[in-house]
Amino acid sequence: MGKGRRKAAPEGSMIEDNENPLRTRTNLDETIHSEKLRLDQEHSPGKAFQQDYRMPDVITVRIQTDSDSFQDVVVNIERPTYQKPFLGGFKNKITGVEFHNAGSQTMPKKLPDKGILVFRRETQTVFEKNKQQQTTNTTSTQMTKTGLYVSNKTDKLITPGKYVTAEEYHKRRLEAVIVLQRYFRCWHATNIVQKLREEKRLRLEWEAQEELRRKKEKEEKLRREHERRLNPKTEGDFELLYHALELWRQEKIEQINRTLTGAERKAALCGLLEQEAQLIASIGRHKLNADEENRQKAILHFLNKCAQPKRWKAYDGRITEMDTQFTLRARELLEIYLSISMSDIPQDERIDVLLTLKHTVKEHECKLTQEIMELIDREIDLMSREVKECNLEGLRKRICTLFLQFSKIPKFNPEVAKILKVPPDPLKLYKNVNCCQSCRKYLSSTAFPIPANTHTTGRCRLCCKLDNESRHRETFLKCRLILENLRKSEADYQDDAKIVFLLQHQDLQYLIEKIWGCQSALSACSDLYDLVMVRWDKQHEWSPWNTILLTQDEADAHLKLCDLQKAYETAFIHRIKHKHIWAKTYFAQIQAMTSFLKRSENQTNANEFLIATPFPTVAKT
Repeated sequence: MGKGRRKAAPEGSMIEDNENPLRTRTNLDETIHSEKLRLDQEHSPGKAFQQDYRMPDVITVRIQTDSDSFQDVVVNIERPTYQKPFLGGFKNKITGVEFHNAGSQTMPKKLPDKGILVFRRETQTVFEKNKQQQTTNTTSTQMTKTGLYVSNKTDKLITPGKYVTAEEYHKRRLEAVIVLQRYFRCWHATNIVQKLREEKRLRLEWEAQEELRRKKEKEEKLRREHERRLNPKTEGDFELLYHALELWRQEKIEQINRTLTGAERKAALCGLLEQEAQLIASIGRHKLNADEENRQKAILHFLNKCAQPKRWKAYDGRITEMDTQFTLRARELLEIYLSISMSDIPQDERIDVLLTLKHTVKEHECKLTQEIMELIDREIDLMSREVKECNLEGLRKRICTLFLQFSKIPKFNPEVAKILKVPPDPLKLYKNVNCCQSCRKYLSSTAFPIPANTHTTGRCRLCCKLDNESRHRETFLKCRLILENLRKSEADYQDDAKIVFLLQHQDLQYLIEKIWGCQSALSACSDLYDLVMVRWDKQHEWSPWNTILLTQDEADAHLKLCDLQKAYETAFIHRIKHKHIWAKTYFAQIQAMTSFLKRSENQTNANEFLIATPFPTVAKT
């Protein structure tokens, strides 16, 4: 009746089978009540109980030893480790007490694993199968005879038809087959024609969409170029402006030389010179405004880069960010710079920003911080005297400039030491420093445009740009775009391409203009915005002697080819090979290209040897 196996405590003795254990009334009622609560909890989980009863771990059992003597025994309750099954029971109608059938108080014995599958699905599943069978049925026929009449009302008269020979039968079958083939071929031809019509319709729709897309792209390109000329902001925009100015000047000079002579021609050229000077001055004003705007963007980009948290990529692809004390310091300085750079803010907020700035720079005592604090006190004093905002612009710009200088010092902003172009250690300036032969300035090697065929540093980028704006006025924007696209496509191959990253836009300009004539090798398209350079043989690395200039659509189709000898005509292949030899002759003068030339020649010789030499045959013995 308990919840587990009972053992006698050390104070009592073991209960024999012939003894009559009797519990006290209190213990018996507790046991019955706990059993009832347990069973109600098992079969009625939704029922709410007013009290939560738990059977104690130790109970006292009174045992009758003789007719008049009793003995109290302390019994420890062992909790079961498994749920006992409910085996039914009965209920006393008078008292309402429920009694349940008790099961085994010991845990079921676990059968040892013999390594043999005892329960199988085949032994527990019944498969039924229905099969029809034809049983024999004895029948008989009856004919009319003497003494027996059989009616012939239902009889049928069968007459023999025309005899068909095997030749006639096969002939008729052949004619039927021909009729079936005729109708099938008609149906198949109709489907083919409908499919061709559908493909033609889809092809025409695709061509119309592509033509519309090209037209929109061209319009968008012209619109962007027009916008860049009206509102120039970058170096490439001003290159386009100076190039357009040079084209306009040459056109005007040609028109004057063709229509005017003598003094009229000189006067017209003087007027053209004045117009050119006015246009150059207008471009210069635009350039000053753009430089100021770009300078502000560069400052914000610089400070944002210092304030960015440290990031790294985990093994599962997630990005982890961490702020250090240096990045937090840089972010604080960035917020202060943005606050003091704001205009049209109330006077109270401006004073709060200045006091925050003063408290920040006061932590470090130097000449720069003292000057910043003096300027802050001067602005607060002028604002208290109600000086106009326009008269304070110069003072505020000076504060911004000094605070920016303060933010670029590694002592006050340690994170900036990793981003500054000028290293804090002066000894590092002596490495990779060259002298510009035009402006006579000592600059870093990255400030010099070094083509692949040069042997000296020459002039710096700034001097080359000034010389181009004043005399040649050429634009390298299209060549830069082609070079960027070429480098991206070569990086996608992931075969350790190197030559394309050695070339500069001057080298690529010679390759496009002199060797390929600024036009596609297939369609002769001369719009450089639509042209790209790809590999001639996609199995080998890109090089000036393994390239072809095509439009984007032609390049996509070219890269899908597997055998160039079958895809192109022999004359076209010879023409491409001639351009490759021309490029190889020109770039062979470059010392950096020598190793690549030797490697490509070795590959070519190996391929020719494999093609010309047959494989030997081995005889089996």
